[in-house]
Amino acid sequence: MKRETDAVAPPTDTKLRRSVSGLLLFAFILGDVLGAGVYALMGVLSAEVGGMLWAPLLLALLLALLTAGSYAELVTKYPKAGGAAVFAERAFKRPVISFLVGFCMLAAGVTSAAGLSIAFAGEYLQTFVQLPTTLVAILFLVIVALLNARGIRESLGANLVMTAIEVSGLVIVVVVVGLLLGSGGGDISRVVEGPEGVGTAAAVLGGAIIAFYSFVGFETSANMIEEVRNPTRTYPRALFASLAVAGVVYVLVGLASAIALPADELAESSGPLLAVVEASGSHVPSWVFSAIALIAVANGALLTMIMTSRLAFGMAEQGLLPAQLGRVLPNRKTPWVAILATTLVAALLTLVGDLATLAETVVLLLLFVFLSANVSVLVLRRDRVEHRHFRVWTFVPVLGIVSCVVLMTQQSGTVWLFGAALIAVGVLLHLLARWNARRGDRAAGRGA
Repeated sequence: MKRETDAVAPPTDTKLRRSVSGLLLFAFILGDVLGAGVYALMGVLSAEVGGMLWAPLLLALLLALLTAGSYAELVTKYPKAGGAAVFAERAFKRPVISFLVGFCMLAAGVTSAAGLSIAFAGEYLQTFVQLPTTLVAILFLVIVALLNARGIRESLGANLVMTAIEVSGLVIVVVVVGLLLGSGGGDISRVVEGPEGVGTAAAVLGGAIIAFYSFVGFETSANMIEEVRNPTRTYPRALFASLAVAGVVYVLVGLASAIALPADELAESSGPLLAVVEASGSHVPSWVFSAIALIAVANGALLTMIMTSRLAFGMAEQGLLPAQLGRVLPNRKTPWVAILATTLVAALLTLVGDLATLAETVVLLLLFVFLSANVSVLVLRRDRVEHRHFRVWTFVPVLGIVSCVVLMTQQSGTVWLFGAALIAVGVLLHLLARWNARRGDRAAGRGA
């Protein structure tokens, strides 16, 4: 990967203050990536690959880095443009493509929140109280919606605290299993044991689809570029460094999980990392680790729903979704209709999908977004800008396109059905918005 050097510095005409340093941006991306996924999905992943948990995590990291390279070029090339939907609009000049890319991001957010609510209601919560999973998942989404509607002021300082809590839980897993291994416990041979009846390559590729869910989140950093100091230099470094650190942490957690417990025991647990800590025989109380995991899951769900509701609001403001989604509370100035709508959809998804299916659906939807970003890089190479920006090697987005297509082909029919249903809902809403807009224009014309 390389950076263009034959142009001037990037434009500075922004209403926002460039106060985000490289360290803060690194922490923001790392906190987004090191979210709740690894706390929830290690058991699901073990059902796919046995004890070889590290292999799909490593493969997913490499695939994520390909698309991250495309984001690094697009974000620094267009530092006032945020997100793949805007890049698609520049590249393809077709509003419908831009809408579909934006709606895939919206649908992925809602689906991710549904999966996180199921994870929240699992064994981590059951350490404290035994309650029906579905009921708790829906109540959890309602509480998140109320907090969202009240108006949550997120800051990078708060993100640093939440990231520290999330990382501390993962460090605990690695350390206690390391101590277990040092005392002669555990079984290191399990890290090379694949699932029975399935080829290793096929299992690892299938597992990478699930593992990829743990690496998504870096794409949201595109929205911060106007607040980053020296973005051409800072953004790529923070992006690649955060993904690399997340990858190392995930691989270590995967190795530790396989050493501590057989794959079938991990697969049966809805709180797999808690099971790992308990199996290590450490003196870490179960309630302490469960509390850390619940904070990670809850924070991930809240941030996801804040982003999703604001995205729905923004698309309504642009006329891409029904205008009703743009309504806000008079005093709080929060998009209450968008919050209500996205919460209802997430609650419905908890009733019809399990954690594995929801996670894979998120990945499928984001693969469309990432595919668009990788193609956009190549198309927009014809578009020259005046300022200096990061430039990725051409083979990286090409491999990114290939990786997205390959991962799409590995998705099950059920996941494709879920994804298609969500996109169909989006298309209907888009058509409704356009119909309402045309009707409003006709009414205005008659009034004139």
